[in-house]
Amino acid sequence: MSCLKCLKYIMCVVNFIFFICGAAIFGMGIYLMTFSRLSLLPSLQAMSIANTLFITGIIITCVSFLGFLGALKENRCLLISFFILLFILMLAELAAACLMLMYESKIENFIKDDLVDGLNQSIKNRKQHNTTDDWDKVQETFGCCGIQNATDWQGFVPQSCNISGTSNWHKGCFKLLENSFESNLLSTGIGVIVVCIIEVLGMCFSMTLFCHINRSGLGYK
Repeated sequence: MSCLKCLKYIMCVVNFIFFICGAAIFGMGIYLMTFSRLSLLPSLQAMSIANTLFITGIIITCVSFLGFLGALKENRCLLISFFILLFILMLAELAAACLMLMYESKIENFIKDDLVDGLNQSIKNRKQHNTTDDWDKVQETFGCCGIQNATDWQGFVPQSCNISGTSNWHKGCFKLLENSFESNLLSTGIGVIVVCIIEVLGMCFSMTLFCHINRSGLGYK
């Protein structure tokens, strides 16, 4: 009995921490939405930096809330919902990883072509409204300019390209983004594995509590 109570409170604490993190990510997404509405990839408009943080925050917050409340109240319905959601998320993550490995070259060509369209849309948007977007965030973060170089901006080089007042970054963003992804491939893979382990542990904990509630004859809560 003491082990199950310990398991219950571990679930509560861990899910509460994830709930706070999810709320912070959700808030950051809303904050960025007030500054940027244009995605780097027009074909995946919903995958802009702001929208990605927004959606990720909602998912983490909702799932962790189910786990926290289900463990705290020992609610069978919430615990099984938590289990199912974690299982679906894990399957989606594994499916996405497999698809990326299978179609790596096609995805690279698609991203490169879509970046060109996104840059052209950014140029058009700057001509009309003179606003910033995700391109500025990427260029400031990686110290790059355009896709290949500053000439991609067709004379409308943004301030985020400037090293100083007179010169621009010489390297393009596509190669730097590609190198960054490749250099962080191992850490990304480890991160995915860690997330999957956490999800599996969450499913095991929730199912253990669920079975304990059934055996205790507490009935439906």
